[in-house]
Amino acid sequence: MADADIPASQLTRDPVSELAALTLKRNPGIPLPADIYPNRRNSAGVDLADPLVREPLLAKLAELESREWQAGAGLSGKSETITSPQDCVLVGHVTLPTAAQIDAALARATAAQPAWDTLGGEKRAELLLRTADLFEAHTGEFLSLCIREAGKTLPDAVLELREAVDFLRYYACEAQKLFAAPMPLPGPTGERNLLRLHGRGVFATIAPWNFPLAIFIGMASAALAAGNSVISKPAEQTPLIAALAVRLCHEAGIPADVLQILPGAGEVGAALTGDPRIAGVAFTGSTATAHAINRTLAARPGRIATLIAETGGQNAMIVDSSALPEQVTRDVVSGAFQSAGQRCSALRVLYLQEEVADTMLAMIRGAFEALVVGDPADLATDVGPVIDAEAKSALDAHIAAMRAGGRMVWQRDLPNMEGVGTYVAPTIIEIDSICNLDAEHFGPVLHVARFPSGGITQVVDDINASGFGLTLGLHSRIEAVHRLVEARARVGNLYINRNQIGAVVGSQPFGGEGLSGTGPKAGGPHYITRFATERVTSVDMTAAGGNASLLAGG
Repeated sequence: MADADIPASQLTRDPVSELAALTLKRNPGIPLPADIYPNRRNSAGVDLADPLVREPLLAKLAELESREWQAGAGLSGKSETITSPQDCVLVGHVTLPTAAQIDAALARATAAQPAWDTLGGEKRAELLLRTADLFEAHTGEFLSLCIREAGKTLPDAVLELREAVDFLRYYACEAQKLFAAPMPLPGPTGERNLLRLHGRGVFATIAPWNFPLAIFIGMASAALAAGNSVISKPAEQTPLIAALAVRLCHEAGIPADVLQILPGAGEVGAALTGDPRIAGVAFTGSTATAHAINRTLAARPGRIATLIAETGGQNAMIVDSSALPEQVTRDVVSGAFQSAGQRCSALRVLYLQEEVADTMLAMIRGAFEALVVGDPADLATDVGPVIDAEAKSALDAHIAAMRAGGRMVWQRDLPNMEGVGTYVAPTIIEIDSICNLDAEHFGPVLHVARFPSGGITQVVDDINASGFGLTLGLHSRIEAVHRLVEARARVGNLYINRNQIGAVVGSQPFGGEGLSGTGPKAGGPHYITRFATERVTSVDMTAAGGNASLLAGG
């Protein structure tokens, strides 16, 4: 445009016509998005920026907006209503199980497990893959429920569904790889040794409300893939999403006795974990609840049960003076406030190097002020409600205590939203260090601390001293700093020069250590085997004439 010798007519040619006239020269070596993984199909995205995709989807969501959903079909206990956290409008009803129905579900699951285990990894994988396809075929229903029941924004709902589908396909591949045939082991001639993986029995899976579809189906599908029968308990706030997921699993061919759903509160979980017929528990939720489950399992008579737990975190991000401010701002705001700060991996404590803290904080606050707080069904919304009144009350109390203690607090206004839903205004609070916090505050609250040049080692030590070890972010363009933090930090997931949310199944296996969980990591190569038991068969082949292949010279 700055070259006067190039005529304006050349600069203003129609780019669409020019592109249409070109011969397509696609590089066949570059895989399309669906094919980026070597052994499974990638989950389908939803391009919300494309009106040809967006408008039909929004029309479908509008059609589903008044639909009433049901959970707990066939149960006869107490009936409860489920309402939206953003406006308290009815979404559906859930029927809870009686004590007799919990006992009957355990009996059915126990009886069904041996045949499911005998079915083998290949057949189980086929059913999980069929389930994944059905999930995508019901995209509109799942997105509607994620918005209405869980208060998720539409982009977050899309990511939730994609993660659920990825879990189903990933664990199906693991079942094919690890459970299809025995693994031969080395030994002397005349002896054959085989290692086989089998299901442990009945697994109870206890899911959280913040990922009511992805984590719910992720834990259940791993247990199923390994040959276990499953009794799944969704969070009491989000049973309707779980009920739809289980219905589609049954529609795909997974037997009803092999996968059962028992909605309810803590008493249902306690009844399951205290029963000696349970071979293992997969749990995602608070550290305190994980401790309670662990004690219950240890106190039971009978078999020693397996516990797989992913629990809380006091997730920090460290930013040194070499970091790019625009990149830091983008990743801090998404990490702390996306999903209303209600992700396990969400950023809780931001450490800024003193020399750049004021500049960085000014830019972060600018982006913070631009956040749109409102109805998650509105595409313009960045931050929706927290899950319920209890969560709101705890967060409001923490913010008030920090303000009363003399801390610098920046909080967004919530105009015209008083008394509407369970909204918490996004908040930034300056503190001295992570040591000022004695609990995780699960919502749109970011704590900011400063550290001196050369103080990163002390910062990492303070983070380790919290006892949590889920996620840690680092923004630095210095390789030596990367190596220092990587070597010293005791966390399950370290993210460098990016945000610390949105772990992708198979690419970023997710899970913590210490107070943040038992491992192994969900969506990783070691997860599914934790749901399995190992059996070895050793055969003395000399009883049948020796090693035929050796005698034949092979």
